[in-house]
Amino acid sequence: MITESQLVDMIKEAKAATKAKKFKQSIELIVNFKDIDVKKGFALNEVVQLPKTSSPATVCVIATGDMGTKAKAAKADSVIGNEELDKFGANKRESRKFINKYDFFLADTQIMPTVGKTLGQLLGPRGKMPTPVPFNAPIESFLARFRSSIKVRTRASLSVSCKIGDESMEDADLAINAHAVLSAIEKKLPNGEKNMKRVMIKTTMGKPIKQIQEVKKKFA
Repeated sequence: MITESQLVDMIKEAKAATKAKKFKQSIELIVNFKDIDVKKGFALNEVVQLPKTSSPATVCVIATGDMGTKAKAAKADSVIGNEELDKFGANKRESRKFINKYDFFLADTQIMPTVGKTLGQLLGPRGKMPTPVPFNAPIESFLARFRSSIKVRTRASLSVSCKIGDESMEDADLAINAHAVLSAIEKKLPNGEKNMKRVMIKTTMGKPIKQIQEVKKKFA
């Protein structure tokens, strides 16, 4: 598989090739696949924890009682309960706006059936169905993990794109993140690395920098 050193070179080139903008550009990893039959239902839907982060993911906790109290104390981006779920169930427009605000959702297992009835039809297609959290589990640990994670998702497609950080981060840290994502993807492919056709790095507004394949010389 591509090395962290090669990834650093690609990241440097991607940063150098893009013009400065008035906003902080993301650094994105793109992977194209090969020799996979998408008609057989190929899909990726993985949560990958990044070793290095500059801005935490947004996490909403759906819970009541003790878990809801602890989630608020742990400063979850939002904590909602049954009352809010009922309101969203009656207003699809507001539900969509709410769902789009957050990267991840966590939910007390006891409230999951209600979540499915009220928001399931909107969360499912977006790949945002909540991760169930047992009532006695440490919600603080779940929040810490998901805040430093990204979603790698593709359905019936031979490519995937995801954010691995932003241009303010060190090249080496971005390469570590990219390598972690590639390792996670490789484990989910039918034939591992052999199914990876091309790896690319780009900034938000920049052009993709393609992986340069090494030429192996054969000696007689």
